[in-house]
Amino acid sequence: MKAHKTMPSPNANIPRIQPIASRPGSAARKVPLKVALVEDQPKVRESWTLLINSLPDFSCVCACASGEEALRVIPAEKPDVILMDIFLTRMSGIECTARLKELLPETQIVILTAMDDQELVFMALEAGADGYLLKRTKPSDLRMALLDVLGGGAPMTSQIARRVIESFRRKAKDRDQSTHLSMREEQILRLLSQGYSNKLIADKLNLSIDTVCSHLKRVFEKLHVSSRTEAVIRYMASKASPNHPDDSP
Repeated sequence: MKAHKTMPSPNANIPRIQPIASRPGSAARKVPLKVALVEDQPKVRESWTLLINSLPDFSCVCACASGEEALRVIPAEKPDVILMDIFLTRMSGIECTARLKELLPETQIVILTAMDDQELVFMALEAGADGYLLKRTKPSDLRMALLDVLGGGAPMTSQIARRVIESFRRKAKDRDQSTHLSMREEQILRLLSQGYSNKLIADKLNLSIDTVCSHLKRVFEKLHVSSRTEAVIRYMASKASPNHPDDSP
């Protein structure tokens, strides 16, 4: 007798999203994860609330229509993530972000906007935003962005990320034109970017640690930075510039 052939389910090839609670190493994370929304347009606010609640392991605990309402309501909810519209009536999303960060320093704030204006991107990041997404972000990408920011990442749509990179490159080009590091300062900064400590730099270049520290102080002054991390970031940004010459040893 000929065996009956079972037809595959229409959804057989669609990968299932594994709930957070069932993933290895995620037992300590409470689900659903709480999301607060700040959006002044009623229809958009309703749409995003439904979208958030449709995501596995996420729940919209409050949807605020203004920055003032957000400051009154959100702190008591203690959400894991806040999705913040940047263009709000009266108080802007940037100001609201800065004030909420003071009240909830551990809560992640992701800016949502329809525009990828470069100046607004940096203003929001300086105010304390942990990510920056365009409102046309796909639901699956939104979920991944929320998981990313909760895992310590800084989610950005590709358009926003490109703007950030372009800005760093322009600033790097300007610094190349206005800032001239000596050969020794370049050597020390290059080793610093490779993870060398002051002692290892001194040993490698046959210098004293005090001399290395003096060179680093001058590098910080020339680059207008106040830490090793900032110096390395600016150095790496300058190396990313297509106009920067290859000066590797």
